[in-house]
Amino acid sequence: MRLTLVIHPRVFISLFNNSSASTSRLNTVIQMTEHILPREFYERNTLDVSKQLLGKVLKFYHCRGIITEIEAYIGQDDPACHAAKGYTPRNSVMFGVAGFSYIYFIYGMYYCLNIVTEKEGFPAAILIRGIELIEPVQLTINGPGRLCKYLSISKANNAFDLTTDHNFCVYNKDKKIKYIRTPRIGIKKGTDKLWRFKIIP
Repeated sequence: MRLTLVIHPRVFISLFNNSSASTSRLNTVIQMTEHILPREFYERNTLDVSKQLLGKVLKFYHCRGIITEIEAYIGQDDPACHAAKGYTPRNSVMFGVAGFSYIYFIYGMYYCLNIVTEKEGFPAAILIRGIELIEPVQLTINGPGRLCKYLSISKANNAFDLTTDHNFCVYNKDKKIKYIRTPRIGIKKGTDKLWRFKIIP
């Protein structure tokens, strides 16, 4: 007599998740369902992008973290923006196509990760200030310098296209969030603008 074992899909998923031997296969399935944010997402008004970037997942090779805190820097009229004094070799990425990484060095010791926004030719970017790391471990990382140091992001990762690079990107995640708007911190100019966005419990 031949017996046929029928397993309900939900039971199969549970068994699959509990099998250490299947971990790599499961990760592959998950990655195939990820939706990297397209260029159109970043080509919009920077403040709108800022609000919607909260709760999304930043992926940098083996690390993934939910974006929890960001700041917006918008155009040459923003005194705190690197483009306030015009185009330079250092800030050239900001004037380029949206969705690219803009990374700079501060205090002689820290790198900072930004993502370019708006239409090409208009300099604007969003500084990633904090993430809630979910892979490879669960860890709260606050501060743009600490974030780049932990993830090993450096100037070598400047001008990467986050809309096409599957190792360095931001992808969508269905997550309801609450956030606050405050003045940007760590700057001396443009402190009147409520362009810092942070997730709250």
